[in-house]
Amino acid sequence: MARHGWVQALATVLAGLIAMVVVAALGLWAAGAADLPDGAFPRVVAATVVVAVGGSVEFAGNAGAIAETRAGLTVIPLSVTLTGVLVVAAGFLRPLRHRAVAGAPELASWAARIAFLWLLALTAVALSARQTFAISLGEGTLSDIGELFGASSPRVGFKADVPVTLSYGLLWLAAVLVLALLVSPRAPLPPRLLRFQESVRPAAYAMVVLLLAYVALGVVIALVVAATRGHAAETLAVILLGLPNLVWLAFTIGLGGSWEGRVEGPFGLPMPHVLDIVLRTPDISTLNLRTLSEQDGKVWWLVVVNAVLLLGVAFLMVSRSPARMRAWQHALHMAVALVLTVLTVCLIGRIDAHYGLSLLGIGDVGSGLSGDLFLRPRLWGTLGFAVLWGLVTGFAGALLASRMHRHGEVENPKV
Repeated sequence: MARHGWVQALATVLAGLIAMVVVAALGLWAAGAADLPDGAFPRVVAATVVVAVGGSVEFAGNAGAIAETRAGLTVIPLSVTLTGVLVVAAGFLRPLRHRAVAGAPELASWAARIAFLWLLALTAVALSARQTFAISLGEGTLSDIGELFGASSPRVGFKADVPVTLSYGLLWLAAVLVLALLVSPRAPLPPRLLRFQESVRPAAYAMVVLLLAYVALGVVIALVVAATRGHAAETLAVILLGLPNLVWLAFTIGLGGSWEGRVEGPFGLPMPHVLDIVLRTPDISTLNLRTLSEQDGKVWWLVVVNAVLLLGVAFLMVSRSPARMRAWQHALHMAVALVLTVLTVCLIGRIDAHYGLSLLGIGDVGSGLSGDLFLRPRLWGTLGFAVLWGLVTGFAGALLASRMHRHGEVENPKV
């Protein structure tokens, strides 16, 4: 009990939140958010952390008696999220290392300590995530109309929805702790669950390696682009705030999946210019290998990267599995794991952002005062490609690993 008590739980929670705050603050600073008025930077950092753990930030506006503002933003800064996942999972597993088995009451007690302190810390972060900004209408006719009708200083602000944030933040923490137990080969499990570790853990571990490999590859590419083409600050902001959003999107597209979306107004996507070109059309656009290759043929390399990485993690999965498993079982495990991974990426990778100002109820005014951006997956087709890739690479990985010594094999002693 002393090995994972309240002090260790507090250290885990603080380490996770501090790491997320630091990454969010550096990313927002690189993006220029440090120049926000009214000392709003710390509150924007807090809002970023809230969203990163699944919380909700509400937008509201006040533009006078006859004016109306509308704003909304749904996007998860997955760089911040991933940082929190890695740090909290490491803190949760550290006291449990070097253990073969742990009882369910012990694991539940340890998780409950972390959850209680997590809710307290997240409440403080959510309460500080609120701010209001004034928006200038500029000069000319629009400004004169605004002054005439009492809408000369429209304001838009945000605040965290504390109950929703705590609810989803607790679910986020639970998912992190369960995933840590599933992935770590040395994490102890209750005796009743030991029979599942041979089939679940190798596949779960392979999927985590796959996602982290894409992030690592994305970091390398981003740094090379920054060194050769400049824009170091913008590149750093993307790395620290949304790099997994980009590379995991590319991962699903490389599988053959499709996304649909649209970009209108001042909004832009923090991603290669070719994606912005495809999406910035009057109608809803489709984002896939075909539409992207019409702008840049190099996107077909995504298929090659997917093939290499998926085959590599399939080989890793097989090498960590018992030798008695057959190739079709490995293929099935790989397919199920890949479908769940792609489903998660599709659910957390959605983007929806809009802002508008209307006067006299007749719609948006000012070309720089309204915009709309959304990006969402075509889920079933993308999951279908994941099944196909998982079956093929899982079977191929089993064939490649068929001649190596694996867990569960006993060599014949030499006489």
